[in-house]
Amino acid sequence: MPEVRVLGSDDVAGLASYADYVDAVREGYRQVGEGAPAKPRTSLTSADPPGFLTAYMAILPETGAMGTYTYAAGFGAEDAHFLLPLFDADSGEPLALFDGASMNPYKTGAAGAVGVDALAREDAAELAVIGSGSQARAQVAATATVRDLDRVRVYSPTPESRASFAAEFDDRLRTAAVSAVDSPAAAVADADIVITATRATEPVFDGDDLAEGAHVTAMGQYSPDAREVDGTTVARAKYVPDLRARADLETGDAGAYIQAVREGAVDADHLHAELGEVVAGTEPGRTSSTEVTLFDSGGTGIETVAAAGMLYERAREQDLGETISVTPASEAF
Repeated sequence: MPEVRVLGSDDVAGLASYADYVDAVREGYRQVGEGAPAKPRTSLTSADPPGFLTAYMAILPETGAMGTYTYAAGFGAEDAHFLLPLFDADSGEPLALFDGASMNPYKTGAAGAVGVDALAREDAAELAVIGSGSQARAQVAATATVRDLDRVRVYSPTPESRASFAAEFDDRLRTAAVSAVDSPAAAVADADIVITATRATEPVFDGDDLAEGAHVTAMGQYSPDAREVDGTTVARAKYVPDLRARADLETGDAGAYIQAVREGAVDADHLHAELGEVVAGTEPGRTSSTEVTLFDSGGTGIETVAAAGMLYERAREQDLGETISVTPASEAF
């Protein structure tokens, strides 16, 4: 019987740095850019009790791993719970079962950093972040591993939150001056990189405020009826989603792109390429220093399976977690 390694949050804590996550996730996107299969999220909703169940998948043959990231939220619990079963991509045998919550900011931050590395100018040094929660923190920490940041400006609607964020990262980044500002415009002005990591359903900054040559990572929304960036931003930018299917006008959840098309800001063919295609070099990324680029990150199984594959190998080497036996169908049936 296959032995499955069960890994909790404590088991994977400290196993990898943000740079390690970024390397693993970049490799995952490269594989998908060269044809490895991945699907956007699928969600089922319940009205009574209110809640939703979400899953998304990827197979990364060269990593040797495949899996499904699954989480449930609501249903009376007023919380969310994440599980990640990981399988061997060659044999199909189960390898591990992760408590997926603790790795979420790391792998999501890594996906944003891969987008920055693929699309932002090499000399990008000024970062604006809108949002001050755990995902915003992860985005900034991961981005700092792919660009040498001189200045970071943070805006969130709550003064105490943005001040706390600025104080924390002014200490963490050391080489960058981090400050809180009192408006999105003040954050975005002259920024080389703009990251939005919010729960907002309407645009959080004016696309006309973007500097020439800026890169934007929008990662806080995955609904066709919600967006963090406006049609002006989408129209000004070379638009790159994590997966093309997310930008499908009928079934997708990339609200920024879908609404920009609906309001006539862009045509339906404005989508440039998937991130994996840019990472793999099958499609070009940035082609000039004045070009505006936009990575629309809604979350995929790519970064999740890539990160889990890396963590599994390290946990196995250190014999972390517990193991359980799983009966194969040939024996159970």
